[in-house]
Amino acid sequence: MASSKPKLIIVCGLPGTGKTTTARRLAVKINGVLLRTDEIRRRFSKKRRYTSKEKQRVYNVMFFRAKRLLQAGKNVVLDGTFAKKKNRELARKIAKELGVNFQIIEVICDENIVKQRISKRFADESEAKFKHYLEHKKIFEPISEKHIIINTTYPSKL
Repeated sequence: MASSKPKLIIVCGLPGTGKTTTARRLAVKINGVLLRTDEIRRRFSKKRRYTSKEKQRVYNVMFFRAKRLLQAGKNVVLDGTFAKKKNRELARKIAKELGVNFQIIEVICDENIVKQRISKRFADESEAKFKHYLEHKKIFEPISEKHIIINTTYPSKL
C-alpha cells in the first residue's frame, strides 16, 4: 500500500547531468511541486551571482517554500546541485520535523556527454557552463547516506 504521507525528494548532482529533466518527470509522476534553484535564483537576483552567501540564500528560500507545501500535504521535488552536505541535511531535517518521506536522488552522467549537453544549452534557465561543472565537481561533497543514483548518459534507456 502506498504511503499517504507527503514526499520530499532531492534531485541533485553536477550541472548538465540531467537533474532538471529527471526532476520534472518525477514531479509529474508523483503529482508533486517542483522547486528549482535556477528558477529561484533567476527570480531573486538580476545579477545572478554565485557567491556562497547568494547560493545559501537561494537554498533557504527553496526550503521555506518546500516546508509550506509539505505542510499543505503536497509532494515536493527539489532540483539543485546540493553540492554541500549541509543543504541535504537541512532538507532531511525539514522532512523529519514534518514527518514526511524523504529521498535523495543523485543524477550522474559521463563527463563528455555533459560537455556536449552544456555546449548545446542556450535557452534553458540553467546558467551552468562547463567551467561551472568543473567548479562544482571540485566542491561536491559526496553523498554518504543511502540514496538512489540515476545515470543519464544514455537517457533513451531510462
